[in-house]
Amino acid sequence: MERTTTTSRRHFLAAAATAGVVTLVPRHVLARTGTIPPNEKMNIAGIGIGGMGAGNLANCESENIVALCDVDRAYAAKTFAKYPNAKVYSDFRQMLDKEKNLDGVIIATPDHTHAVITMAAIKAGLHVYTQKPLTHDIYEARTLARAAKEAGITSQMGNQGHSDEGIRLICEWIWGGIIGEVKEVQAWCSLSYYPFGHAGWSSKWSERPADTPPVPDTLDWDLWIGPAPFRPYHPAYHPAVWRCWWDFGCGMMGDRGVHTLDCVYMALKLGAPETVEASVTGGNAETNPLAAIVTFGFGARENLPPIKVTWYEGLEPPHPPELEEGRNLPGEGGVLFRGDKGTIMCGVYGDSPRLIPESAMKEAKLPEKTLPRIVGTHEQDWIRCAKERKPAGSDFGYSGPLTEFALLGNLARRFPGRILKWDAPNMKVTNLEEANEWVRRPYREGWAL
Repeated sequence: MERTTTTSRRHFLAAAATAGVVTLVPRHVLARTGTIPPNEKMNIAGIGIGGMGAGNLANCESENIVALCDVDRAYAAKTFAKYPNAKVYSDFRQMLDKEKNLDGVIIATPDHTHAVITMAAIKAGLHVYTQKPLTHDIYEARTLARAAKEAGITSQMGNQGHSDEGIRLICEWIWGGIIGEVKEVQAWCSLSYYPFGHAGWSSKWSERPADTPPVPDTLDWDLWIGPAPFRPYHPAYHPAVWRCWWDFGCGMMGDRGVHTLDCVYMALKLGAPETVEASVTGGNAETNPLAAIVTFGFGARENLPPIKVTWYEGLEPPHPPELEEGRNLPGEGGVLFRGDKGTIMCGVYGDSPRLIPESAMKEAKLPEKTLPRIVGTHEQDWIRCAKERKPAGSDFGYSGPLTEFALLGNLARRFPGRILKWDAPNMKVTNLEEANEWVRRPYREGWAL
């Protein structure tokens, strides 16, 4: 039997709505149109469910978890066992082709496969929740944001702090003028993704391994590699340590950077930077650096002045003089917003914002809460918005440009010591042609966006 087209489904739905019987339309007809029947649960699949994807699925258990996909059966075994009624796949393409009743997909694979899998789900008409960073390169982020908008699906990037209280308080305080005009921001993560010893990883490799151990029977290595340049399997890459390697991960700039810079991007209405430059320690053509300082220059926006945003990776910024003696910066990372009337300090996810010193916090007259608050988790926000047919808080129209911001930091880390001038509308570095090779990376033969 021929597959019903999206257009014919839409015509059917329109006719049913006119007749007043839309709630009686069978589920299999509504599937993949983006329409979820009132009071019904979403049918959700997970792709890449051995790590963070398992946590994302746990936050979706109010719905139907109907299919699971992972290229490593051993790594994902606990999640497979947790949802025994879900159908199991190793190839996301087969799953998307066979599971006709899906409404949405959670994607939590390594960074280098985010874009191709997400685009396939969008083309299938599914609502999509994709882990951060949204993509591996800038072109992919721009393309997914456009595709999600054109498809009319509900999208969400997995920067969960965007659904929390802290980011809203920061926006309300800054927009309310509590610290005056903000002209400088320092953001940081004291960790880095460098292959030897990062955050407890057991990896001992800082260059591409020369040995080629056998691929585990439980792993489809060709699918794991996906669109990246092929290389032999090695435990230096999978599981977990892939974030250290340029071909697969975006380093801490893409991981924590997208989390931590979220409140900066939103509160200061940043858009795209005009310039970006970096200094690095360690790293090579294969791996992310041991430490880096990246400086972004933004022009004036609306009624806001030009601003400098500095990202410290594997480092902390200098101890702020207004922070009391004996009081430390937030653990692992955070942000300092420096205004001409005061300073806000917050944690990694924009959490626990405070004016510093503490005496300033106690004396401040904080503005009223005006922004809508999210009820429940970041995943539940996506589910609720999918059912209501509206954008989620960190939909790709927002999180795509946020990801571009962070990935420009990675671009600068490729060319340390150079000030790169960024032409955002044309997606191009204007003063260093070789830098543009990293704006859009070529895919391995057989893969396309």
